[in-house]
Amino acid sequence: MNRLLACSLLLAAASGWLPGSVSRDTLTRVDGLFAEFDRSNSPGCALGVIRDGRFVYRRGYGMANLEWGIAIGSDTVFRIGSTSKQFTAAAVALLARQGKLSLDDELQKFFPEIPRYSNPITIRHLVHHTSGLRDYLTLASLSGLRDDDYYTDAEALEMLARQKDTNFPAGEQYLYSNSNYLLLAHLVQRASGRTLSEFAREEIFEPLGMENTHFHDDQKHVVARRAAGYRRLDE
Repeated sequence: MNRLLACSLLLAAASGWLPGSVSRDTLTRVDGLFAEFDRSNSPGCALGVIRDGRFVYRRGYGMANLEWGIAIGSDTVFRIGSTSKQFTAAAVALLARQGKLSLDDELQKFFPEIPRYSNPITIRHLVHHTSGLRDYLTLASLSGLRDDDYYTDAEALEMLARQKDTNFPAGEQYLYSNSNYLLLAHLVQRASGRTLSEFAREEIFEPLGMENTHFHDDQKHVVARRAAGYRRLDE
């Protein structure tokens, strides 16, 4: 769904060991930390240890897909969810450096549809979760939508535009809100003329050689070697 734009970054993992860089005793102890997940019947994780700019150890633990019995390997791709927000913020910082925006610009410069509130909301407030804007996921839930219901970015933005007030005046408190980064994702497009996915690929990922990393803004895009997501439920 398009609403995953701000939080659907996918990263590739790696596995292997550079001989002589780390003692086998150390590696045995590291592997012991992940022993709980290093099974054929458990979802797992990928580990990468870098020293002086080089991988000294990289390994997968557990399974990328339990139904098909696929283990996590060197080319497994993971959806990292809201950890991708740091890359959204980096894209905004690059636009500020390029003179396309200022972090102290008021929100309405790029989003005239959002009402002005008692304290002006700036881009800086969005980046630091101090805007007071209500989380659009909560607004969707209050409107009767379930987590797996489909709605577009435009509908989410419309929900925000209908809000008569914020949770608190901008700048007075910190409160994590996905609305901040939904707006920042669209800010990148409105300020640069490129989608966040396009901008991040051209300005961040390709220059850094991150060939298996992207913002997943097209749900029809098939991602090879992507791990399935699992969550432990306490009984």
